[in-house]
Amino acid sequence: MKIQERTGAGAGRSAAPAQPSVGDRLPSPPRERKPALAALAVLLILVGALGATMLVLRAGDRVEAIQLTADIKAGESITDANTKSVMVNDDSGANFVAWSQRESLKKLQAKSTLYKGTVVVGEMFAAKSAMEEGKATVGVSLKEGQYPKGLGSGDNVAVYRVGNKTSGGGDQGGASGSAGGADSSLLVERAVVESADATSGDSLASTNLPVTLTVDAADAAALAQAASAGEVAVVLIPGN
Repeated sequence: MKIQERTGAGAGRSAAPAQPSVGDRLPSPPRERKPALAALAVLLILVGALGATMLVLRAGDRVEAIQLTADIKAGESITDANTKSVMVNDDSGANFVAWSQRESLKKLQAKSTLYKGTVVVGEMFAAKSAMEEGKATVGVSLKEGQYPKGLGSGDNVAVYRVGNKTSGGGDQGGASGSAGGADSSLLVERAVVESADATSGDSLASTNLPVTLTVDAADAAALAQAASAGEVAVVLIPGN
């Protein structure tokens, strides 16, 4: 009886599944790598860097301005032929003239000679009718030989008094006598030609060249006196 109970108890224990030991556990599978996600992360980094670069460039407030492609003399205006568009940073404080304003700028004239490559700012130009303080305009009528060929608006010239009479003739105390004694004397060291138009003469038969000069106000009286006597000649000087 006891033998049967023991046998039965042993049979019951052998029927239970044996537990594997710790050393017999199977290794866990390695984590699956996802190259697509890695590539996406790199792409996002590049897009972010590009966006940051664009923000930096835009932070400079770049504007489309006017640049000269040829020299412009004092008194001249810009044209489509002597200008082009250029991008500049508008954070320098300079008063750059926007490319969209070029039509309005054509109505103004340069205050002084401007050179090729200059980026135009507003202070370089003024209204054509504007007259600087201390300046005056004087009209003269020049005969052939009293002005250089090709004389035009914006040219810088020196003005000389050329007497038509000898020093021995006329009243020495009069204006004509003074003109004769001051033959080839310098009247104006530097003047700017505002206009020189042969077609504006009073007669088609006239060969005189009407010229309007801007000079220092202090020189205007002497120049007008010499011009009324027809004793004025102009020559081009450096600065054109």
